[in-house]
Amino acid sequence: MFSIGTYNIDSRVILAPMAGVTDQPFRQLCRRLGAGLVVSEMVTADTRLWNSRKSSFRLNHVGENEPRSVQIAGGDPHMMAQAARMNAERGAQIIDINMGCPAKKVCNKAAGSALLKDEPLVLSILQAVVAAVDIPVTLKIRTGWSTDHKNAETIARMAEDTGIKALAIHGRTRACGYKGEAEYDTIANVRKIIEIPLFANGDISTPEKAKKVLDYTGADAVMIGRTAQGNPWIFKEIDHFLRHNERLEKPSLNEVRYTLLSHLAALHQFYGEYLGVRIARKHVGWYLHHQPKGVSFRAHFNQLESAVEQVAAIEQYFIQAQLRTAAA
Repeated sequence: MFSIGTYNIDSRVILAPMAGVTDQPFRQLCRRLGAGLVVSEMVTADTRLWNSRKSSFRLNHVGENEPRSVQIAGGDPHMMAQAARMNAERGAQIIDINMGCPAKKVCNKAAGSALLKDEPLVLSILQAVVAAVDIPVTLKIRTGWSTDHKNAETIARMAEDTGIKALAIHGRTRACGYKGEAEYDTIANVRKIIEIPLFANGDISTPEKAKKVLDYTGADAVMIGRTAQGNPWIFKEIDHFLRHNERLEKPSLNEVRYTLLSHLAALHQFYGEYLGVRIARKHVGWYLHHQPKGVSFRAHFNQLESAVEQVAAIEQYFIQAQLRTAAA
């Protein structure tokens, strides 16, 4: 459907990088369920911090499907270039540059969307990273720094001119954070001035909304972030709708159970029991948030301390859910 360098992407639905969410187990799950491309959690460009436990997990791409896209964040061109080279040596096949994260702890370090205020620095980073590696480099940005300072069109031209192979735009400014509604006019305007693949991001929560945004902006794909938390089926639902103009049925209780237990097992295996049990808690909360008795179950689930207890609790939850369904 579109290409990033030599990699052909066969679905117009992409998983957005999200810190603390898009780890290896979740990326692999989303790929199985229809995402054409998945992007890793943000990795700091300061390679001196790569020996931390958190970075060791984020830098692990063993057994992942191609292409493996790794996002890096930082504000120093030399460090960003070095981080790109080292990630490529570790198996990254696409380097994604983060200029879209609005988090204060990122922006206060002159990284993420804070960089949009400094266009000469943006240019230096793009040039340095593209020159550092012989694999495709992509970029994720917001529409600008604030509603009075939208410069996505300028950055987009700059990106294409420096050799960036694809651009993702979140339809909010850095100042907006995640408040208000995303706007897509800026993305549509960018589509008119660049030829590289363009991804629309922000508030895309249904197959119908995905099609509407693609039709309106002319983007090549939609990038899904928060909507995928606890709902990895969104990728195949959007992909199916775009191909056939019809909705898939929502996953059955059995499918939710199977997917959740598979995700749980992958988390326990990837992180080990101690960390896996703790990381599983937030994912289970997302999966069951809108399910009957999901909120009360989560309070119980968060007290469990072992993988065996977690699996048994999930099994029991779905036995009770099936009984309620049969009795209804």
